[in-house]
Amino acid sequence: MARVLVTRRLPDGGTEPLVTAGHEIIVREDDTPFSHAELCDAVRDVDAVVCLLTDPIDADVLEAGAPRLRVVANVAVGYDNVDVDAATAAGISVCNTPGVLDETTADLAFLLILAASRLASDAEGDLRNGRWAGWGINQYLGRDVHGATLGVIGYGRIGKAVARRAAGFGMQVLHHTRHDTGAPGWRADVDDLLRESDIVSLHVPLSTATTHLIDDRRLRLLRPDAVIVNTARGPVVDEEALATALEDGRIFAAGLDVFEREPEVHPRLLAAPRTVLLPHIGSASRATRTRMAQLACEGVVAVLAGDRPPNLVNA
Repeated sequence: MARVLVTRRLPDGGTEPLVTAGHEIIVREDDTPFSHAELCDAVRDVDAVVCLLTDPIDADVLEAGAPRLRVVANVAVGYDNVDVDAATAAGISVCNTPGVLDETTADLAFLLILAASRLASDAEGDLRNGRWAGWGINQYLGRDVHGATLGVIGYGRIGKAVARRAAGFGMQVLHHTRHDTGAPGWRADVDDLLRESDIVSLHVPLSTATTHLIDDRRLRLLRPDAVIVNTARGPVVDEEALATALEDGRIFAAGLDVFEREPEVHPRLLAAPRTVLLPHIGSASRATRTRMAQLACEGVVAVLAGDRPPNLVNA
């Protein structure tokens, strides 16, 4: 029996693979987040960690866990919170949860596309706060989604799922990846995609190359009636530049589910017009979050049994 630290309470049934395998689960009763120092201390006598994207599993944490710690499983597709190089150097496996949240996150991305394009948040805010005086033909004039050109930056599983939804709205879909996909609509240059798109949806992992991928210069390439949506990672977009573009009317609207310094949201974004803001709920359905937790735990069980899990990051 191994000892497995679960950094936060998971959805009901999420730790079932660990229970079935007979491992001891270490979890805080009050569900408060670990500080960095507490995390370093907590990993010293465990064989595995199941963590969330809000847990910084850096070199200090991994060093504190070595040599006993064998596997870190992140309940997320992205793993920018884990120092994978340091884990690999220490012989620690890293797992994530690919595949199971694709459709749910794509649903949320398309919700943002629709809500931002049709000014749903502005309209609802006026309604709830007593500012709506009745129907008017020139009120809340959004932009059509059907028939528009959608630019998808990052054409992995989630990006492709968004593209499938776009097809149902009769949209032309362009996409950018680093390498030619061979599929219609591929654009080698992000700048070209931005110039051609009415709506842009971001689906890239966070890295040094994608930090502020959408900056002031690139925002200026968009059309004045363009909409930009981010369900990837917050730092992919320069929030200061985005707020300025919205305030100046250089782009039409934005929909964001992720932010540069979560849970902090840039105050200018909170005040910006034509903006839909959600608190990182891309994968937040009960079924999907439960399956994500189970997949992470399955990765732990496999590594502890000496097997190679399919969701191993540092193969």
